[in-house]
Amino acid sequence: MKKLKKILSYFTVYEYCWFLSITVLAFLFAFLFPEEDIGGVNGSVILTLYLVDIFSNILCELLISKQSKWNFMVSLVVEFTEIAICIVCAYRFATMATTIFFWIPVDIISFVMWNRHKQHDDETKTEVRRLKGWQEVAIISAIVVWTIGIGFLLSLIDVEEGILSDNPILWKVVCYLDACCSAVGVANGLFILFRLREQWIAWYISSILESVINIISGQWILLVLKFGYLTNTTYGYIMWTRSIHKLERQQEAIDKKIMSIIRSEL
Repeated sequence: MKKLKKILSYFTVYEYCWFLSITVLAFLFAFLFPEEDIGGVNGSVILTLYLVDIFSNILCELLISKQSKWNFMVSLVVEFTEIAICIVCAYRFATMATTIFFWIPVDIISFVMWNRHKQHDDETKTEVRRLKGWQEVAIISAIVVWTIGIGFLLSLIDVEEGILSDNPILWKVVCYLDACCSAVGVANGLFILFRLREQWIAWYISSILESVINIISGQWILLVLKFGYLTNTTYGYIMWTRSIHKLERQQEAIDKKIMSIIRSEL
């Protein structure tokens, strides 16, 4: 009973309200916009995958905002679900490849890394940091190059069956958007691995790009997830910023104490 109370008290009232709101919206959209069969796969199966993707994603987002290492275990559920969606819909091959070869290994490594860098005053949290200016410029340049190169290669693929197989122009547009999403996703994965606040900015960009892809593809229920991303990303950015400022103040206090000791000894 005590363990259950501890788990329930882990989340704030806002976090419970946010989670329940996205859940209700997901079921509402599932009722209003039922999925059609794609490539012989029943629409209800596709809809189930979408719902699992939404629920696991929003739980993962909450845990990240709380600087919890356990977000990576939930993230593995997200990865396998999104791989299945990409296969069923026969689209977003860049995202699928990035998920298989990058996100799954990074989730496992990140769990270990976050466990090694616990916050001194709260061991349920991991210490977080922020990027330097020159690092941001280098990352943005790499994303642009990746988007152009991978987007072009993806546009050469001829898909006979799939969610966008009947519209070649939209297929090519989604190829470049998907390439950019995968590039931002890689950057985001590295930001999370190294506990950098900029991962929330990457979430903003990914959410907007994926919203456009979902609208083009008619995946209206997944827009609920993107709405959840955008709202919780703001919350997470604020929470991480507060934590960084707190750690910086603590470090400044320690530095001052050390300097005072050194001066007294001199």
